[in-house]
Amino acid sequence: MGAGGKMPVPATNGEIQRKHNRAPHSKPPFTLSEIKKVVPPHCFKRSLVRSFSYVVTDIFLISLFYYIASSYFHLIPKPFSYFAWPVYWYFQGCVITGIWVLAHECGHHAFSDYPWLDDTVGFILHSAIVVPYFSWKYSHRRHHSNTNSIERDEVFVPKPKTTIPWYYTYIDNPPGRVMILAVTLLLGWPLYLACNVAGRPYDRYASHFDPYSPIYSNRERLQIFMSDAGVLTMSYVLYRIALVEGFSWIICYFTMPLLVTNAFLVSITYLQHTHPSLPHYDSSEWEWLKGALATVDRDYGILNKVFHHITDTHVAHHLFSNMPHYHATEATEAIKPMLGEYYQSDSLPFYKALWREGKECLYVEEDEDTPEKGVYWYKNKY
Repeated sequence: MGAGGKMPVPATNGEIQRKHNRAPHSKPPFTLSEIKKVVPPHCFKRSLVRSFSYVVTDIFLISLFYYIASSYFHLIPKPFSYFAWPVYWYFQGCVITGIWVLAHECGHHAFSDYPWLDDTVGFILHSAIVVPYFSWKYSHRRHHSNTNSIERDEVFVPKPKTTIPWYYTYIDNPPGRVMILAVTLLLGWPLYLACNVAGRPYDRYASHFDPYSPIYSNRERLQIFMSDAGVLTMSYVLYRIALVEGFSWIICYFTMPLLVTNAFLVSITYLQHTHPSLPHYDSSEWEWLKGALATVDRDYGILNKVFHHITDTHVAHHLFSNMPHYHATEATEAIKPMLGEYYQSDSLPFYKALWREGKECLYVEEDEDTPEKGVYWYKNKY
């Protein structure tokens, strides 16, 4: 653990190794402005041409994969065609994840110098993959404003031990973890949007599709209606296509790749903010910079590039969310020396990390044997 290093693997007996393995949770000896000074100034400059080049490239790849599948898969003799479709779903789903990331850039005003253009591009791209753009933009902005606050963060808020349902003790085993992981990857993203599952608890029903949801303020409600209109329009387009091509077309060419995208969105977000060594804070200890630093860069191999480096530059993204993704790698290398042990990364393959975090990070609580209060750590002993 530390600048450019790996986080250690937790102890094999399930207990989290302490002190030298945990991320620092004290007030950092530097400020955000001091961090910004070590980043090359050009990293904060947005290029409209360069940003659009990634959109064009991703749309080209999506079109290419569709052309190959629609033109040649029916020529493949069975049973070999049954193997071709999952390959298409995976590759197409990965590129669609890249489209999602580019719309995410628009939501952070990292796409261009023109907010209206960012919102236009983001709205079109997200609506095309059935995501309510403005709804997610505003909830995600609050996540960035309250990262790792157990009281105000918006997504993957860890549960205190006292709130863990009694039946969890019976599914805390390999078959149970497989079931939870499968449900989370397949349904986690739509359930979060529709029902705020794994999100911040509110005093009443919260949904990204409800303009009057407690997630949003009065001045944001009109844009929530617009987000719903975008999703409904895309749904109607898909319905009209299904009437012509058949519902099997929707499933094979659109739904299955989108399920892959949804699974990656959940795994990326979950792993960026869930690690045995990361602290969470209550209001007595939380500060914005401490929360922003309590995230971890992950290595997805070649998919780092496909996902526009949202995976392996997430620490820099939380510090400077309006920085274009194509400068984030350079910025990450620039800030590592200053952050020192406050910079967290883990090179464990993401599929192994999902299993480990699902086993080790079950709930958070304060340490009982230390005078520190307000700092919560992941634990796994019921």
